[in-house]
Amino acid sequence: MRIPRDLSGPDLADLLKSFGYTVTRQTGSHMRLTTQTEGEHHVTIPNHSSLRLGTLSGILKDVADHFKISRDELSKRLFG
Repeated sequence: MRIPRDLSGPDLADLLKSFGYTVTRQTGSHMRLTTQTEGEHHVTIPNHSSLRLGTLSGILKDVADHFKISRDELSKRLFG
């Protein structure tokens, strides 16, 4: 599945709520999200109006690795 090209940081944070992530801290232009689902995991997301494709891809890979699913499966659940 293709990754959206115009996704903002706050939009991604909202989508990750379905996986139990909540914003635990915001420093400057970055948000730190934490989940307790399947063990504690932290991910940092830039609070930008449009995330770069490589940045978004890296964040999705990190989340997919934590939940032990493929990045494509994660994309289907978030954007599908």
